[in-house]
Amino acid sequence: MHKVATFAAGCFWGIEAKFSALDGVIETEVGYMGGQQDNPDYKAVCTDQTGHAEVVQVQYDEQKISYEQLLAAFWAMHDPTTLNRQGPDVGSQYRSAIFYHDETQQQEATQSKSYMDQSGAFSAPIVTQVVPAATFWRAEEYHQQYLAKRGLGSCSI
Repeated sequence: MHKVATFAAGCFWGIEAKFSALDGVIETEVGYMGGQQDNPDYKAVCTDQTGHAEVVQVQYDEQKISYEQLLAAFWAMHDPTTLNRQGPDVGSQYRSAIFYHDETQQQEATQSKSYMDQSGAFSAPIVTQVVPAATFWRAEEYHQQYLAKRGLGSCSI
């Protein structure tokens, strides 16, 4: 069965490339979620006018990859202890967040965050938000599969 998961972990170009590479991921799209403005564009999001995060929406085959495995990949691909930044990218659009689509995802994400926070894997407390998924606003076409089209040297993740 195909399911959907949504993550924010900094620049969406890099996280899309990393999720796309996982066996069991069927499709990824980048976009915006978690803000107040309808139909935001990249410029508005990057100037912190909308409150949206850059996200990747992942369609996956739960027979091949579990939500728990997606969460493990999420924790490994970014620093969840830095508030509103990843590497040189600074702003609330680069925040760390897990947008859950149902109660099961909420429980698994909350448990995973708690486990990772207590594991000692990070030297500071995790600031990742675990919040309900809202409307997914698909980013402009030139952002889709950006690194696959342009090469991996274009993103800090």
